[in-house]
Amino acid sequence: MCAGRIASRRNLAPDDPARLLIIAEGRRAAIRWPEPEDSREFVRMVHASRSLYRGLASPPATEQQFVALVDRNRDPSSCAVLVTERNSGAIVGYTTLGQIALGNFRNAYLGYIGSEPFAGRGLMTEGVALLVQHAFHRLALHRIEANIQPGNLPSIAIAKALGFRLEGFSPGYLKICGRWCDHERWAITSDAWAGFRSWSRLREARGRER
Repeated sequence: MCAGRIASRRNLAPDDPARLLIIAEGRRAAIRWPEPEDSREFVRMVHASRSLYRGLASPPATEQQFVALVDRNRDPSSCAVLVTERNSGAIVGYTTLGQIALGNFRNAYLGYIGSEPFAGRGLMTEGVALLVQHAFHRLALHRIEANIQPGNLPSIAIAKALGFRLEGFSPGYLKICGRWCDHERWAITSDAWAGFRSWSRLREARGRER
């Protein structure tokens, strides 16, 4: 199957083999497993969004780097998925769970990167919510942590929208674009997550109130 063709498909039938890549769907966004054939579309997205990432992130910017991201999914401690627009299948961004730990810890570190063409439409927020649902209900994790630079207001907004709480501040936490950057620690535990459907209904209700 050529996963790269999924972007041009609409309204996949329930028995369409392409659905094997889809992990979960929301109202407007979906998450699915990446395939090497997605590399060209993904790299185009990254190049079109370079101003969005400046000083904040270094997403895979070549086809080889993207394939390396796909290959990391063979490691049980890593989970990288594409966020797509549900109707068109276009790649909106990606979100990851890293250092997945089970046992008495059951924790993972969350990352997510969107794209300029789809910014401000709430698709990444819904996509990350779908991965949080997957982490708590399919992987049976207890806690998810997201480390975000204080000036990265769009990423902080996503964390807040999903119910993450600010736990602390880590000076010089992570080296990004050649410099050690301060980060805020945001986290959520499974008992604080009501589930994707409840979250989606509440989000929709709040949108109607505005």
